[in-house]
Amino acid sequence: MRTPAWIVRPPGPVPYDLANAAMHELAERRLAGEIPDTLILLEHPPVFTAGRRAKPQELLWAEDEVLARGAEVRRIDRGGSFTFHGPGQLVGYPILDLGARPDASAHLRRIEETVIRAGNEIGVQLRRRDDIQTGVWQRDDKVCAIGVRLMRARVSLHGFALNCDVDLSWFGGIVACGLPDHGVTSLSKLARRTVTVARMMPIVQRCAADVFGLAFRPAPELVA
Repeated sequence: MRTPAWIVRPPGPVPYDLANAAMHELAERRLAGEIPDTLILLEHPPVFTAGRRAKPQELLWAEDEVLARGAEVRRIDRGGSFTFHGPGQLVGYPILDLGARPDASAHLRRIEETVIRAGNEIGVQLRRRDDIQTGVWQRDDKVCAIGVRLMRARVSLHGFALNCDVDLSWFGGIVACGLPDHGVTSLSKLARRTVTVARMMPIVQRCAADVFGLAFRPAPELVA
């Protein structure tokens, strides 16, 4: 028996600040038991986000240059270092009640498994790299960054960023995920064909439903 859950898939790129505020509000409501588990799937306009372990020197472009290129920098409350979000990248925010004794590592493994299965569906073989860092990889290149937070040590927020057909040159502005000796890649590059967010969104949603044991229905209009 799957657990009823909401899916939120807003159209078009959603500004990071708007999505971040909505995600935190939904997490508070999930913590209070007002809403079911929820998965948000979306794209963002260009933005660099810095997690709690990010170091200032890992932002390789001055913030003035970032702004001139049409992006923003945001320092946020997830784990991890710097990453980039932008058009062509599928971002997922699972807002899940992990219970009174949450297993954060198991939650991260489920996110990885979701993306690995989604890659398999389009013929791209991906894997986790427990020897390096959470995320989804092909060889030494990361295709999906993962960073989460547990609100009140119970409800998950933040999540994953899957490179579909994103412009990879943006990652030149940061030391991605704090790993200077590793690269980034995309599903399009690995598949040697264009793989869009629109193509991957229903696949990732279905794989997440399978991995997390959820039965999605669209969220009410007031949160979508």
